[in-house]
Parts: sequence; structure tokens; C-alpha cells
Amino acid sequence: MRPERFLIVTADDFGLHEAVNEAVELASRTGTLNAASLMMGAPATADAVRRARELPTLRVGLHLVLTDGAPTLPPDEIAALVDRHGRFRSRLVTDAARYFLSPGARRQLEAEIRAQFQAFVATGLPLDHVNAHKHFHIHPTVLGLMLRVGRDFGLRAVRVPYEPAALLQPPSLMARVAGWSMTPWLQLMKGRLQRAGVLCNDQLLGIHHSGAMNETTLLEAIKRLPVGVTEIYLHPATVSGAIIARSMSGYRHAEELAALRSPRLRALVTQMRAACGGYGDLARLRSQRYAA
Repeated sequence: MRPERFLIVTADDFGLHEAVNEAVELASRTGTLNAASLMMGAPATADAVRRARELPTLRVGLHLVLTDGAPTLPPDEIAALVDRHGRFRSRLVTDAARYFLSPGARRQLEAEIRAQFQAFVATGLPLDHVNAHKHFHIHPTVLGLMLRVGRDFGLRAVRVPYEPAALLQPPSLMARVAGWSMTPWLQLMKGRLQRAGVLCNDQLLGIHHSGAMNETTLLEAIKRLPVGVTEIYLHPATVSGAIIARSMSGYRHAEELAALRSPRLRALVTQMRAACGGYGDLARLRSQRYAA
């Protein structure tokens, strides 16, 4: 028997910048943050790991970076995946086609995914979940490699980027169209996870309002919190914009941190009586209920 409502509040891009890491620590200690997704090749990964070790209630997972970021392996070992600067490109459609069509690129992709899992395990942190930067694990090849490699490292939970329009206020036409177009891919994804015995969320909030998850947006979402497992992800930091990353020049990171630390949000989550935690907490709660 599953809990009626289970809420996971996650910070993505843990390790990207010390301002992100500081926000994760603050939101974990004094806010509603349950989890963080850690980048292994980012500039401030070591600082993130140090902080995570001192946050016993923070559940940490692997944020696989396969686009718009730095690899873990030396660039010359994965030349098919990176640009001339040794970084992953930000061309999702082109890269998606390459992974379908090129066996060599797939071998390099698998090697990089394995290296990121190995780097995470080397931190000594328990692996709570795995997801991918820019939700690239929607790609069937990336998902298949994630599951195959992840079996060797205790993978037990993966985020499904399904954002129902009903969670948004107001539910825009763009959100509805995006949901319709992604439904076949997401159904395929959920089916593969279920067959692999991997936990996943029922719904997600954070795609449509990426970089702008303020207090009002979160309060409205919690008021509409549906039955099942809901993950809300944000990009908090103590400063905002391009100082975090050039691709995030319009992100309002500091507003997202303020929302996570909002007393009104904490009170509403309590009022909704939703169980909260990371995916590992969800697994333990289900085991206890089945045992009872």
C-alpha cells in the first residue's frame, strides 16, 4: 500500500557553483528541501560533497551531465560527445540522433555514464536517485544505458519528467501541448522503469516554470498536490543569473531559495499531511507498509 501523497522537493545542479551549494545547505537546514541532484564534473562538486556529508536529512542523487556541461572522462576519450573545448554540446536533437545511429558514440556515452556513477560512489554518499541534466534521460538510448550501468551501482530510483497541466496555475496552452507531445515517450519510460524494478515519481513540477519557481508557484502547486508521488525540482542559489551559468542568465535562483525557506510553504506542506523525503525514504515507507 502506498502513501496517499508523497512529496520530494529536489535541488538540481548541486555542485555547479558554491552559491548553489550554499543554497542547498540553507534550504535543507531551514526550509522544505528534501534532496539534491549532484553533478560530478562541475566546478564546485567537492564543496557540494563536503556540505552533503554534514546534512543528514538531505538525500543526494546523481545528476548525469551529458549536455551543456563538463564530462568526467578526459575529452580525448569521448571525442564523439564533446566540442573542441572538451565540453558537451547543447544540441539535444543532433546528439539524440547520433546516439541512435552511431555505435561508437554509444560506447563512449556508456563509458562516460559509468564514469559519473563511479565518481558518485567514490564520494561515499548513499545514492538516492538518478536523473539527467536537461531531462536527457527521456532519450531511450540514454535511459537504457543509465539502467544497464546503474544496476552495478545500486540504482533504485529515476525521475520521470511528466508535468501534468493540472499542477500549473494557470495551465497554459503551451504546457498542455508539451504534455500531449511527450506522453508516448513518458509512457515508454515509465514502463521500462517498472519492468526494471526502479522507483519513479507519478508527476513532476518544475519544467514549465524552470528558473522561476517562486513562493506563489509553489504554494499553488502544493494546494493542488495530487495523490501519488510528486517531485518538485528547483534551481536555488544565493545569487541569480549568469554568474551561476551562462545558460541560466534569466534564472531567478535567489527567489527559488527564498521560496524553499518560506514559512508559509512549510506550514502548507504540514497542513496537506503529505509524507516527505527522498526516494530512499519512499522505498522504506513502502516496505514498512507492505510488512504491516
